[in-house]
Amino acid sequence: MHTIAFTGGGTGGHIYPGLAVAVALKARLDCRLVWIGADGGMDRSLVEAAGIEFRGVPSGKLRRYFSLKNAADVLRVLAGFFASRRILHELRPSLLFSKGGFVSVPPCAAAASLGIPVFTHESDYSPGLATRLNARWAERILVAYPETVAALPQRAREKAVVTGNPVRADFRKALAEAGRRFLGIGPEERVLLVLGGSQGARQVNELVWAVLPKLLETYIVVHQTGPGLAAEAPSASGYKPYEYLRDELPSILAAAELVVGRSGAGTVWEAATAGKPMVLVPLCGSGTRGDQVENAAYFEKKGAAFSLEGEKAKAVNFAEAIGRISGDPGLRSRMASEAALLGALDSTRLCTDLILDRLGGHP
Repeated sequence: MHTIAFTGGGTGGHIYPGLAVAVALKARLDCRLVWIGADGGMDRSLVEAAGIEFRGVPSGKLRRYFSLKNAADVLRVLAGFFASRRILHELRPSLLFSKGGFVSVPPCAAAASLGIPVFTHESDYSPGLATRLNARWAERILVAYPETVAALPQRAREKAVVTGNPVRADFRKALAEAGRRFLGIGPEERVLLVLGGSQGARQVNELVWAVLPKLLETYIVVHQTGPGLAAEAPSASGYKPYEYLRDELPSILAAAELVVGRSGAGTVWEAATAGKPMVLVPLCGSGTRGDQVENAAYFEKKGAAFSLEGEKAKAVNFAEAIGRISGDPGLRSRMASEAALLGALDSTRLCTDLILDRLGGHP
């Protein structure tokens, strides 16, 4: 029986796509799955909730800028490498699948040092630092966007495969009726779904709260606020705040007419899989490398979203963008069609096929 190792973490955007592939692989192959992730944070809870064995390793943040914290983090990265090497030497997996994030670099380096094949997947429009490092050791570099291939180092491009971004199978088979039952609303109600990512987004929350009365004239507003933030939400008829949505999210997304949120890879690709128009408020500025800005710009260029970047992210512009989509059925239909076209690629199956091919063929 094959053992397949997975790695990646730090945010839900790195973990959920990997879990989608892991669950799909388990359904098609009798195998043992083990996830190597950060020994702190959300990694363990999300992976173990999916029924997958978890091994924690030390991890340090990879920074592109000078910080006194870099010295300590270098030591944690080295500790993560040796811990990962011990785990992988014990497991002897047939393959390591990486979903990126800073925690993935030591396991990928350790796997390469043991001769274990490495596949790495990049969800964002441009490759992050972890992917650039992991590309050195990877046999296959899987990317969500065709344009990402050109951004890879020259020597890595021949190993690249465009797969889209994996999402849970539930997003492809979800029923709007189930979402409406969960929300306790009828078929005539129009639903606006607000997502700030697994950690929420205060900027998005404040934009929603600033124009909530206006939104409620048209929509039932379902709002994933983020952990600890639902208590700050106002009380209003037709407004449904939740700190976090997981198992219910696919069916609620299926019931939604319009999605508002950040433009992390998980948000945009899950909405695209469901064929939903989007209003995106990308995280930008000094705390980010600009990946959300690029994701939002891509979906806007394709006609599936409106992007409110930087100074554009004001309440008046936010309300105007939502009003424009909600008041124009033709525009809404065109945006939904373009989103569905982008989300039609079954990335989860493509990634699983590539793993099975490497292991010697489909079962």
